Amino acid sequence: MIAHALMVHNLAFREDHPTISDSSTDQDHSKLERWETSNRMCLMLIKHSIPSVFRGIVSDEVVLAKDYLVALEKSFAKNNKDETITLLADLVSMRYQGTDSIREYILKMSNTTSNTKALGLSLADDVIVCLVLISLPGQFAHFKVSYNCQKEKWSLNELIAQCVQEEERLSKEKAKSAHVATTSKGKSPKSRMKKRAADSGHGPSQKK
Repeated sequence: MIAHALMVHNLAFREDHPTISDSSTDQDHSKLERWETSNRMCLMLIKHSIPSVFRGIVSDEVVLAKDYLVALEKSFAKNNKDETITLLADLVSMRYQGTDSIREYILKMSNTTSNTKALGLSLADDVIVCLVLISLPGQFAHFKVSYNCQKEKWSLNELIAQCVQEEERLSKEKAKSAHVATTSKGKSPKSRMKKRAADSGHGPSQKK
């Protein structure tokens, strides 16, 4: 359940709660539904990630993920645990920008989770895997859906191997598309018409 929930993009951290009125459209209602789903999943992630001893320090009346983090930060500060909540917030907000290789990025994220252990915050491997998947950009959407549909869970090493393969595949597709676009751009409209005619088996008409 947690692994599936973490696959939802953390919209609740990026945007404020949408407002709905009598004049709201179906699109507005759909956006609200996506936001509320994201908020529930993010809240579940936070509660699942923190040590059980701290789970009762925030009132159940706090139902927004952002507010829950703020409440946690205040409580942890009183107990000299502000560094823990900062690391947790960093993990939730991390995004793969493509400046480093996917392998280096995942290892960096893994190192960040290792730092939380010294502060009494231990994250399960499947939570770390899903945090990584959440942080991947849109071009990995099909990859994330494929993982979410399978029954088996990946270890961190398996995730790295699969992500490296996917990154290589995406890189090849991008290079191929760029080559096709460059080749097509370099041909004149007349030559492209001749090629299409030749491919269809009908050459240009000959004058008698």
